[in-house]
Amino acid sequence: MVNLLAAHRHASNNRAEIEASTVCGCFCCVQLFAPAEIVAWTGLEAADFDNPDSFDGGTALCPRCGSESVIGDRSGYPLDAQFLGRMNEAWHQKTIIRPPAARK
Repeated sequence: MVNLLAAHRHASNNRAEIEASTVCGCFCCVQLFAPAEIVAWTGLEAADFDNPDSFDGGTALCPRCGSESVIGDRSGYPLDAQFLGRMNEAWHQKTIIRPPAARK
């Protein structure tokens, strides 16, 4: 079973991982795309507020829906409909994430 909380950590400050990936997926719109399609990044640090020219955002924005829900295949997670759907349920449908119950 994939740890969705751990997987979600790969959706922020992920620029290096995204740029090293072959394919990316968005768990908001559940779409796949090439990293080169990403044209916007976010994640302005407080230290950069006085110098916006130094801004080099670190979190990918989905080229399809604009959300910060992008994960690359370099994360090690499977970018298929099942995984992206489960991530969508957990983060965008407000489903409670619980570890599997111990078998008796």
